[in-house]
Amino acid sequence: MADSKREVERKYEATPETRLPDLTRAAGVSAVVHRGLSELDAVYYDTEDFRLAADSLTLRRRTGGDDEGWHLKVPVSADIRDEIRAPLGDTLPPGLAGLLRSRVRNTPVTPVVRILSARDVHHLLDEDGALLAEVSIDEVLAERLTEEGHGTTSAWTEVEVELADGVDPALLDAVERRLRKAGIRPSAVPSKLSRALADTAPGKRRRTKKKEPSPRSAGDHVLAYVRRQVSALVELDPAVRRDLPDSVHRMRVATRRLRSAFRTYRGLLDRTVTDPLRDELKWLAAELGTERDQEVLEARLRAHVDALSEPLLLGPVSARLQLTSVARHTDARQRVVAALDTERYLTLLDSLDAFLADPPLRPAAARAPRDALPRAVLKDYERLAVRVGHALRQPPGAERDVAMHEARKAAKRVRYAAEAARPALGKPAKKFAKRMKTVQSVLGDHQDSVVARGALRTLAVRAHGAGESAFTWGLLYGREEAAAAAREGELPEVWARASHPGLRAALKG
Repeated sequence: MADSKREVERKYEATPETRLPDLTRAAGVSAVVHRGLSELDAVYYDTEDFRLAADSLTLRRRTGGDDEGWHLKVPVSADIRDEIRAPLGDTLPPGLAGLLRSRVRNTPVTPVVRILSARDVHHLLDEDGALLAEVSIDEVLAERLTEEGHGTTSAWTEVEVELADGVDPALLDAVERRLRKAGIRPSAVPSKLSRALADTAPGKRRRTKKKEPSPRSAGDHVLAYVRRQVSALVELDPAVRRDLPDSVHRMRVATRRLRSAFRTYRGLLDRTVTDPLRDELKWLAAELGTERDQEVLEARLRAHVDALSEPLLLGPVSARLQLTSVARHTDARQRVVAALDTERYLTLLDSLDAFLADPPLRPAAARAPRDALPRAVLKDYERLAVRVGHALRQPPGAERDVAMHEARKAAKRVRYAAEAARPALGKPAKKFAKRMKTVQSVLGDHQDSVVARGALRTLAVRAHGAGESAFTWGLLYGREEAAAAAREGELPEVWARASHPGLRAALKG
């Protein structure tokens, strides 16, 4: 089973003659303890075209040290990476292979570089003797691995400073000031692997992220937006598999934004290509939605229960809610991960890559952004206006609930359309999207109340069948009815602001 560690570190250039300065002069450091030497032997893996390196991911199998095993490092920010570890073995552990799948698809990973490090370790301690950071001087030898065996080699020395868990990152700045005063400068590369690949690069092609040209036409802007969403899908895949907070929601939003872009801007894109993609994205969104909908529902119900005073909690309310939540979350999570492991999902990612590699642009895509983009956004707005009007005309009840849900979906589409156009249209698109988001929020909260009432009724029935009091579930049901009525009462005023003619006129320029 893989576990995860957040790694906060900085690297510095050094030479074999480099000696550490007195780091007890760094704020907060009371002692420096020499921990001795260790020998580390790491083999790094990647695809033939270096897809992992292109995304700043590193996969290695390391022996030596107290953390030998398989390590996958995922960047979080400049100084921070998540290191996911699995036990040492001869083959790549399935758990780590899954985290790589959105990048490598069905392409195998093979050894590309071997790095040997002679590590001289020092511990920085506070006044109580607690570990603050580990500072090491590494003598590094890197060797490019080829099909023939041995390849080009490179050697260098570096200093690495890694924070202990829970230590204030400000310590890194304090240590860096001491290192700089001693003439030790930050490294120009983020990792040993990056330097090894650069220093030992043969003629073999290496995949790198290309800098995209600035969008000029309407089609350029839509493609730039699509590219960002595709990147989000790929990058969020490992986070979803690791069950990181909000990852399922963000991945589902990326699928919805893609579907919305393909439909809103179908006048610029060939529908024979985008319609099949929309169908597959709809499938993926539905698979992700199972878990996301449960997250939203459970958080809402838990907040309601937690807000009740003790006299209103009749029966094992919290226990029943917890039991139901765990069962639902487990089922939903299994479904999501199973979907990400299918060939259907990998084919979708390949198809999106193919779309971006050879965009199926229609002649209208060559138009100026301020001509084509507002027209597409306002067409979606007109559709929303019809749905909101229909919802407002319905009497309270099931038909209004359905109508408001349909209006919510339309509002989300208009919002996404305006957000896609924002880089070209500027502040008018930003303001338009913000107003549409307000409409979407009111309608979304109403729909969440509809779903919550259904869940509360089910909980009440189960409680009654088990001989428990259903009073609390009925009380919460009534509060949800009141919340839905309040959202219905807010909608006319919110819509009046969002549908102001001045917003549409500004969007047109």
